[in-house]
Amino acid sequence: MSGRSRVGPEDAARPGGSDRARVADDFVRWLARERRLSPHTVEAYRRDLAQFAAFVDEWTGDRAWSWSDVDRLAVRAWLGELDQLGRADSTIARKLSSLRVFFGFLQRTGRREESPARLVQARSSGRRLPAFLTRRQIDVLFEPDGTESPPSERDTALLEVLYSAGLRLAELHGLDVADVDGDRGLVRVLGKGRKERIVPLGSTAVAAVDRYLDSSGRSPSSDGPLFLSERGRRLSRRQIQRIVGARLSRAADGETLSPHTLRHSFATHLLDEGADLMAVKELLGHVSLSTTRIYTHTSKERLIQQYRMAHPRAE
Repeated sequence: MSGRSRVGPEDAARPGGSDRARVADDFVRWLARERRLSPHTVEAYRRDLAQFAAFVDEWTGDRAWSWSDVDRLAVRAWLGELDQLGRADSTIARKLSSLRVFFGFLQRTGRREESPARLVQARSSGRRLPAFLTRRQIDVLFEPDGTESPPSERDTALLEVLYSAGLRLAELHGLDVADVDGDRGLVRVLGKGRKERIVPLGSTAVAAVDRYLDSSGRSPSSDGPLFLSERGRRLSRRQIQRIVGARLSRAADGETLSPHTLRHSFATHLLDEGADLMAVKELLGHVSLSTTRIYTHTSKERLIQQYRMAHPRAE
């Protein structure tokens, strides 16, 4: 294969397009049914694959092609174009990962003998350490905002649960009242791949949830979503992002942060206090220990900075 293109929407009318679309549909169904990935994650895979197919359409010109025709050169060319378009290294790496999963699926289903993406490496500029709040910023985050309205109690409870349990945004969004066991200080979480885990919930978070439920006329035995909008519906992810973002901005002197910052803070603070790495991995719901190890690097970075500031002969 050889040619040039710009990344654009998939054109199913191209030669061979209908056959490729059927294979892509099989892949998407497999992600949802066999891998049990969330709709959001499945859509990201579908979008990455559609972008790559659009690239190959123009890469091959007017010639018909199938997924079995794609070679390593086409994969590398697409990644090169993404780089020229200014895509972040993390974005390029994620799209390459999508192709590896897709071509692995084709191998498992007998449509290809080998993956053209297996030996392709994305450029790496080093893994960026996650942003997290200091202990002082955490104190500021949970300072009362001067009101006693239900939304204030809700927002405080929402933040307490995020930080106390180290949840992802999607996990918090999906919580129901029944998932919180205040008597035992536990919360049931449905994580990536619809894998369930039980996470401890601190007494401060449990008390905040109880106050919020009471302020909204509910109890720990109520049914339905845990965090509700003013209209009585489950808070959307975007609403949660706005609520958390505003409170984080106040705590971090106007810095723009996301709900994931509290998850990063949760892991960093646990490891700073000597928590076992494997225990933190289980609490976060990570599949691989290597994903959790980035927080040890964060802690080491802080230790090095403190050493250089404090030791009289560090410089």
